[in-house]
Amino acid sequence: MAALPISTIAQPANDKNVRMVVPLAAGSTVDAVARSIAPGLARATGHQFIVENLAGAGGIPGTTQLVKAAPDGLTIGMISSNHVINPGIYKHVPYDTLKDITPIVVVATVPLVLVVNPKVPAKDVKELLAYAKANPGKLNYGSAGNGSTLHLAGELLVNQTGIDIKHVPYRGTGQLVIDLLSGEVQMGFVSISQVMSHVKAGSLRALALSTTKRSTALPDLPTLAEAGVPKYDFDAWIAVVGPAGLPKESVDNYATAIRTAMDSPEAKNVISGQGLMVLNIGPKEATAFFQSELDKHQKLVKQSGATLD
Repeated sequence: MAALPISTIAQPANDKNVRMVVPLAAGSTVDAVARSIAPGLARATGHQFIVENLAGAGGIPGTTQLVKAAPDGLTIGMISSNHVINPGIYKHVPYDTLKDITPIVVVATVPLVLVVNPKVPAKDVKELLAYAKANPGKLNYGSAGNGSTLHLAGELLVNQTGIDIKHVPYRGTGQLVIDLLSGEVQMGFVSISQVMSHVKAGSLRALALSTTKRSTALPDLPTLAEAGVPKYDFDAWIAVVGPAGLPKESVDNYATAIRTAMDSPEAKNVISGQGLMVLNIGPKEATAFFQSELDKHQKLVKQSGATLD
């Protein structure tokens, strides 16, 4: 179904551009998805969507600008799971995680892959858990930093299995992947796109997916729930939101336009390349989704003890 013109959504002049804030770095998965749907949104609405990267501090500075914008439909944002993690690890977040946004669509989930260096004597999850229990504290798992989704994915595994593994935080995933390849750290949760080539080459061993559904990018790889940790379910996700007070008509029309854009060739190419799973959780369900995710992530953050200035 074609989206209604932005003039209906936001009532701006026809030559107005729409600002799409991405509170993460250029080249990130979230940035790639935002840029992939921008052309489709332009075609559906007749307005240009300008992606603006405002990275740093887990996305807090960029999100601050987003929530302070007027609810006129001229500013929307594409955020990640960091949004519901930040309140637990930063001493000061200058906005309310739930009250200061208007959820529009949760567009996709980013499955994480549990990988190990091939030197780890485990061909599957059950063997990994048995080895970890027999050798407490011997295995290290790397992440993109304290409180990152990769860290919390590991914390959930510890919580549900009782294994004793040490966390090694990195500043991002670049060095993490390098050290996984060298064996400096033995295991970790990483996005599919970052390790696919290494898994295919045999330089890393993929044991399971973090999500409850398998990925078309790695269809033969079981989920952790299938592989021996029945209650395990963790993913990173991407959502489009507006500032608080965005009118319902604007929200509904944006949701329609975003779904149309997600079906475009540009977006499908990025979705496939990044190993994403399309969710399309609409406005009615998105609010409950955000609350549930906030509760889950804050529990994991508290368990991990992670804090940042």
